[in-house]
Amino acid sequence: MNNYQQAVSLIKNAKQITAFTGAGISVESGIPPFRGVNGLWSKYDPIVLDINYFLNNSQKSWKVIKEIFYDFFGKAKYNDAHKGLAIMEKNGYLHSIITQNIDNLHQESGSKEVYEYHGTCQNLVCVKCKSSYNFREIGLNKLPPMCKKCNGLLKPDFIFFGEGIPEIALKKADDDAKKSDLFILIGTTGEIMPASMIPYVAKNNGAKIIEINVENSSYTNSIVDVFLNDKATVAMNKIIELLEI
Repeated sequence: MNNYQQAVSLIKNAKQITAFTGAGISVESGIPPFRGVNGLWSKYDPIVLDINYFLNNSQKSWKVIKEIFYDFFGKAKYNDAHKGLAIMEKNGYLHSIITQNIDNLHQESGSKEVYEYHGTCQNLVCVKCKSSYNFREIGLNKLPPMCKKCNGLLKPDFIFFGEGIPEIALKKADDDAKKSDLFILIGTTGEIMPASMIPYVAKNNGAKIIEINVENSSYTNSIVDVFLNDKATVAMNKIIELLEI
């Protein structure tokens, strides 16, 4: 039985709350996860997001990247779970969001303090001169897109296989994991390193853990204090209702 009263009590008594979100929070917006039976990698070859393959086969990679991340993901709208976190932030309950997602839906729903651990598909960065552009400024009618300043190859500003985590997001996530006394995990399996270690850092520094998920994750039976076995939208709507905000 889901103990929403216990979850809300933890939220009301916490001094600093961080949300940690994964693919599951965006599934209800029509964005499928990458892994699993119906995941994107069952349809596409993940080699297109290997940095070395991309640099040597930019035309082929960009064709698939545009189809997945701009033609398909671009139609997605934020849902009640994203909105619920934005409402919590606005009302002083939520300090920040650490997200593994690159879809920008947290920001579109109104959240301000969002650390994009894997980067974002909103921006394109030049592999040569490091200039950055919003993808709408460049347009993706001609592939691969090229830098306006040096004519270098542009890539989406999210991490490819073979690349490291963005430094600012890495530091911010680690700082909040150590400082927060409550972590809310939403829609993450806990399988993707090194992001998967962040909730353990929080737990080891004394944080309580609430998990919202439709199925057990690697966290559920190891570090979670309250497990809410519901869809992200259902759970967040219930939490907002009980917080009376």
